[in-house]
Amino acid sequence: MKKEKGFIFDLDGVIVDTAKFHFLAWKKAAAEFNFELTPELNEKLKGVSRIDSLNKILKWANASVTNEKFAELSSDKNEDYLSYVQKMTKKDILPGVYNVLSNLKEDNYPMALGSASKNASTILEKVGLLDMFDSIVDGNSVRKAKPDPEVFLIAAKNLKIPPKKCIVFEDSEAGITAANNAGMISVGIGNKKHLGHADYMFDNFNEITFDFLKQLQPK
Repeated sequence: MKKEKGFIFDLDGVIVDTAKFHFLAWKKAAAEFNFELTPELNEKLKGVSRIDSLNKILKWANASVTNEKFAELSSDKNEDYLSYVQKMTKKDILPGVYNVLSNLKEDNYPMALGSASKNASTILEKVGLLDMFDSIVDGNSVRKAKPDPEVFLIAAKNLKIPPKKCIVFEDSEAGITAANNAGMISVGIGNKKHLGHADYMFDNFNEITFDFLKQLQPK
């Protein structure tokens, strides 16, 4: 029986703890022009594409680089990030995530991944979650970065579910804004300081019951 609701998940900081890998890699890149990337500033990079993230860092540092150096920094950052990704296992799945995904899958709810990461499929395969999703929309599939809702609207289309009947799980300010811009129900996971505009907020997935998910109603 086809379900009337669809569930869309961000990846970094929502399903797996890769946000720390991005921070370490960006911190190293920023150090090349003597800029210290703080955890507070890093919050503003969550859910943002690699190119846009590097542009933000350069702006914060009041620095400019050649196109060639920009490409080099972007590539080196990704290489550093991937070196962490290659070591990932099921242990990197965040608390409560597997149970939520399993319950939704078992009850035949459509599920999609909506992430800015261009390494989403690799990461999901490493942690054994690739088969959980009916659609994967990542940085290779979209042109506009969050807070633009493009990634979530494509995911909804792939699931054949109207946007207003989709629930999005995000850990970033830009991601929650993107979900809201898409007219979807937004669920913030993690740092509530940056997620005050979400429809619902939780520290982690252990706080989310299956009954809550089933009872969620479209806006």
